[in-house]
Amino acid sequence: MTSDISIRREDGVIVVTPVGEMDAVTSPALAEVLDGVLSEDRTGGVVVDLAKVAFCDSRCIGVLVAAYRHARDRGVGLVVAEPQQQVHRLFVIAGIDQVIPIMASTGAAADSLRP
Repeated sequence: MTSDISIRREDGVIVVTPVGEMDAVTSPALAEVLDGVLSEDRTGGVVVDLAKVAFCDSRCIGVLVAAYRHARDRGVGLVVAEPQQQVHRLFVIAGIDQVIPIMASTGAAADSLRP
């Protein structure tokens, strides 16, 4: 199981896009990327674009919750965007949708983080 993670900046918002499966093997790479972008002084917000993530397990959820808390503690917004149906369903079952904002599109997520 592998995953690639890209990072791009859009008007002060950082969009992190993992691709593939996010599990115990690949989630640490996502944690490292999110920790890195959240440590930047010029971060206006972070969107985690999950449109290309076909599978997400509890380790991935843990990474996202930890990143959300880190962002919140720094006064930075973090939003999840475009989870595939199976991933979205897992978030709802686990109650993550009650903690982390989940948006239908990456563009809307990025817009929600801009002042």
